[in-house]
Amino acid sequence: MPPRSSWKGFIRLSLVSVPVKAFTANSTGAEIRLNQLHADCNNRVQYKKTCPEHGELSSDQIVSGYEYAKGQYVVIDPAEVAKLRPKGDQSIQVHGFIPPEEVDPMYHAGKNYYLIPDGPVGQKPYALLREGMVDRGVHALAQVVLSGKEQLVMLRPNDELIVMTVLHQDAKVKGIDGFRDEIVETELTKEEKKLTNTLIDASKIEDFDYASYKDNYVEKLTEVIQAKVDGQEIVQVADPEEPKIINIMDALKESVARAQAELVEDTPVKKTAAKKTAKKSAAKKKMAPSAKPKTARRKKSG
Repeated sequence: MPPRSSWKGFIRLSLVSVPVKAFTANSTGAEIRLNQLHADCNNRVQYKKTCPEHGELSSDQIVSGYEYAKGQYVVIDPAEVAKLRPKGDQSIQVHGFIPPEEVDPMYHAGKNYYLIPDGPVGQKPYALLREGMVDRGVHALAQVVLSGKEQLVMLRPNDELIVMTVLHQDAKVKGIDGFRDEIVETELTKEEKKLTNTLIDASKIEDFDYASYKDNYVEKLTEVIQAKVDGQEIVQVADPEEPKIINIMDALKESVARAQAELVEDTPVKKTAAKKTAKKSAAKKKMAPSAKPKTARRKKSG
């Protein structure tokens, strides 16, 4: 049984309404939260909201305000902001459909929600919308009010569900233009590009399993906590050697050799691919001696 929904409403597309419930897809269960303590007695540090004139305040004594000039504030009541929003706030208003690549992942805000049909009446329109997006290879750009704020969101099919991803507005993401001057136009040789492509091909992950990538920080922090609880001393792990900057061609050749060696040690399918690559390399090496004397003669005559 899914946990309690964090939002209920409708997906609205023209005259079609799909009743849905939203469940956050972001899990905080794997995180470890550390508390701030007083170094002398280990008591929790408390944060009290105070006014310079009246001291500590309770929650009902605090309002929100905007500083429009130095030291000058206008008080904003959330109810006043609510009046500016349309009554259809409990809806995900679809603006239209776009190819997935139209929105760069840079705009993803890191918040995702699973949308599921709310009741039997929502099952068919939900299935039609999800199936339609799959068939057409599109995602839906929409707007919704979450936590009192209007949010731009993307609806996308994921397995049997529709996922709602919160997006950053364009103004909240730094543009690329401010960094272009840091990139210097560099000449790339055919051999350099070929070796780079070979390295990428040899480093492809055949059976990708995202769940196999663990949060190393959480694991190491758990070890530290348990060791401290057990009264053990924390031993410093040796720092890895800093990578040496060497000639790019030498680095690429060495990297390709290592990647191909790793392929040979892996699955039978990968071994076959590595053997084919090795045969091609061997064939080229056999041809190389006939070409070298010509190059040497040209250099000598020069």
